[in-house]
Amino acid sequence: MPTESTRVRFAPSPTGPLHIGSARTALFNWIFARATGGKFILRIEDTDFERSKEEYVKDITEGLSWLGLEWDKFYKQSERIEIYRKHLERLVQEDKAYPCFCTKEELEGERQAMLSQGLAPKYSGKCRGIPKDEAKHRIEAGEGYVIRFKTPEIEVSFKDLVRGTLRFDASLIGDFVIARDFNQPLYQFAVVVDDLDMKITHVIRGDDHISNTPKQILIAKAFGAEQLPYFAHIPMILNPDRSKMSKRFADTSLKEYIDKGYLSQAVVNFLALLGWHPQDDQEVMTVDEIIKKFDISRVQKGGAVFDSDKLNWFNSHYIAHLPTEEILRAAAGFVPENWKINAPMLESVRTRLSNLGKLREALEFYFALPDYEKELLRWKEMDDRRVWNGLESSLRLIEEIPAGLFKKDALEAKLTFAVEEKGKGEILWPLRVALSGKKNSPGPFEIMEALGKEETMRRVRLAMDKVQKQP
Repeated sequence: MPTESTRVRFAPSPTGPLHIGSARTALFNWIFARATGGKFILRIEDTDFERSKEEYVKDITEGLSWLGLEWDKFYKQSERIEIYRKHLERLVQEDKAYPCFCTKEELEGERQAMLSQGLAPKYSGKCRGIPKDEAKHRIEAGEGYVIRFKTPEIEVSFKDLVRGTLRFDASLIGDFVIARDFNQPLYQFAVVVDDLDMKITHVIRGDDHISNTPKQILIAKAFGAEQLPYFAHIPMILNPDRSKMSKRFADTSLKEYIDKGYLSQAVVNFLALLGWHPQDDQEVMTVDEIIKKFDISRVQKGGAVFDSDKLNWFNSHYIAHLPTEEILRAAAGFVPENWKINAPMLESVRTRLSNLGKLREALEFYFALPDYEKELLRWKEMDDRRVWNGLESSLRLIEEIPAGLFKKDALEAKLTFAVEEKGKGEILWPLRVALSGKKNSPGPFEIMEALGKEETMRRVRLAMDKVQKQP
């Protein structure tokens, strides 16, 4: 039900690094906002003062910025405590919530008694009837308490934009805790106050929050909310064995993918297709294409399997197709500062990379020729004499090419005669190994252009020294 005033929010708790699944939730919200011309709000839910850390706030904001998900408004719940306190006092004053003084031991005794009767445990409502004056006096005397919401015994229903109409029996919930005290609101309460205050129109979040929704609807109605947000619960991200996503199968924080050299374009494209697909089943899409095609009704109900191989495929595709200048800029953070990477070097390896974290290993031979055994220069049954002759033929032809014309196409054209006369294996195998010192590497013409004439000739001569010419 998009409107011109669509407002969505991404509301993470800064108690750990930004999870890749949370990044997907943020992406869906951002795409929906941009697709409908609405606003995307970032709200840091940091009322858990013991576990919330500023370093995780930074991780969240930097992660979203890396993905390109700019926000229109920014809030921190820790800066809104006075607002929550006033709303808590209002609910208590209106007899819709109350202080509860039950101890942990009392609550555990109730729970065990219900379990022994085969009942689902819920709070008995023991403190519901305590007069307000008595409750106030006990609080002022320093007695420990929490604040509970008075849950009406009604059916709560809402239409989920992904799952259709969902119904819950509120009588099974019991009076749940909404604050540790008047200055420490809990999630279930603060999120409702914020969503109403910030005029959130659509709540798009993981389906692990479905059980929270009826409680939040009850609180919103207790405040007299006339219009509730539309809810859309997107599928959880699963391991390939369909268990909850864990490090057994993949990294779980967004930063781990950033640090390994995944491109933001690839991650956005991959995450957008975790639980959603466009009508035409197109896979490789720009952000603008994703926004244009996005339809929340096409979000699937079942879990979205995180396929690391698919992510690598996307990343390889973007590495292979991005302009060379962009890849060069991105590559700078993954190789030593003293390496002077040129475009031919990058072009020679970019189609071999699943992420930029592998760039150092892929380019290392350009800056330090490995100490390889001479046997590696041999193609099949070649002896040292044939290896030397092949390298010598290549060297003579290479010497004839001016340094200013030392390009892949010119090199390939120049060596064609030798290749046709002696065969690819006789010429190109020993030449490639002489240049790279590796069994597997880019082709010799790409390497020569990247190395330049002087270094190319030096490496060929070194290889020739390894296999002295036979008498």
